[in-house]
This record gives sequence, C-alpha cells and structure tokens, in this order.
Amino acid sequence: MVDTAVRSGFGALSVPAQRNRRARWKDGRLVLGVLLVAITALAGAKLLSAADDTTTIWAAKHDLQAGTTLTGDDLTTVRVRFTSSDDASRYVAADADLKGLVVARAVDAGEFVPREAAVSESERNRTELPLSVATGRLPSDTAGGDTVDIWVVPKEQSQPAKLLWSSVRVLQIDAVKGVAGGSARRQVLIGLAPSDLSRLPAALTAMSTGEPTLVRRAG
Repeated sequence: MVDTAVRSGFGALSVPAQRNRRARWKDGRLVLGVLLVAITALAGAKLLSAADDTTTIWAAKHDLQAGTTLTGDDLTTVRVRFTSSDDASRYVAADADLKGLVVARAVDAGEFVPREAAVSESERNRTELPLSVATGRLPSDTAGGDTVDIWVVPKEQSQPAKLLWSSVRVLQIDAVKGVAGGSARRQVLIGLAPSDLSRLPAALTAMSTGEPTLVRRAG
C-alpha cells in the first residue's frame, strides 16, 4: 500500500502566474528620459563652447597720454567675445609684443587698446594726412592699422591711374558720410613717413583732378 500525501483543499501545487513583461528599453518613458538626458548634455556642451569663444586683449589700466611707452604695468587683460574676427583684430591682443610700442593718441582708463593707438616710435613720428575717399574706392571693412597703397584715378578717362604712395598705414577712419550711393564718402587719416613727404605736393595736385583709391595689402 502506497501512501499519497494530499494537501487539504487542493490536489496539486499552484504554478505562479506568468506575466508578459516588456523589455525596459521598449518602455516609452525610458526612451523619453534618455532623449532628455542627451539633449541636456548637447545643450551644456554648446554653452561651454560658447563661453570659451572669447579673445584676450589689452585694456588701459589707467589714463594713457600720447607718447607714453607701453609696458605691462600700464595694461590689464580682458576677455571679450567679438562678433567677428575683423572686430577682434582692431585691438591689441594680449599675446602681442609690447616692446617698442608707444601710445599714438590718448587712451582712457578701461578702454580697449586699439591697434591704431599702439604704434612704433617711427610710426608715431609720421605726418598725418586726411583723405576724403568715395565708399566704392576702398574696402568696406578698412580699419585703423591696415596697410594700403594709395592711387589716384583721374576724372578724365584717357588718363591712367597713378600710384601716389605704397605701404602707408591707415591711422583712423570714420563712418560713411553723405547719402547712399556714389556720393557717400569716408574720411581716412593716413600716416606718411618722412620719406613720403617729398611726393606730397605732386600727390595733392593729382588728387585735385582725380579720386584717391585705397588698395589694401594683405597681412
């Protein structure tokens, strides 16, 4: 005789119910969470990249008078985010060599030091000549510190253009004056070396019957 153990009320062991569990990676909430984390990381990286998009330049630590020999004691570094590389190039970079540079014009305390205001001793002794130049006869983004050749184009078409000066420095340039079109002009201040002065009378005569034209040199 075989004894068989029978539990009260049931004839067999119960089997746990099998639940249809979806893989977690298929969970819509999990996918959404991963996307949010990825977007946040990308946004953070972009912000950090933008924060580093600055240029370090020199600014005057105190008022600087024309003729002052520049040293590190006169300046302090500042980090500036410029809208373009052309704007940044108009100021003296913090890694520039200050040796031999003097202040060509007064610079106020806290002012960014423009390239046109920090020149060598020989450039400071140059003669300043103002030119009224039509907007179509110079590069639109000409700025102080640029090196240009100056030609004169006679009003009579039968006459050839003439080179007046080569490799002269633009000291300053103002905004456009006049109305839009051919009558708009810009006031350009150039610096002439002592060796350039001998040609000044002939150049002024040529410009009285023609239009000055500025051709910018690279570098």
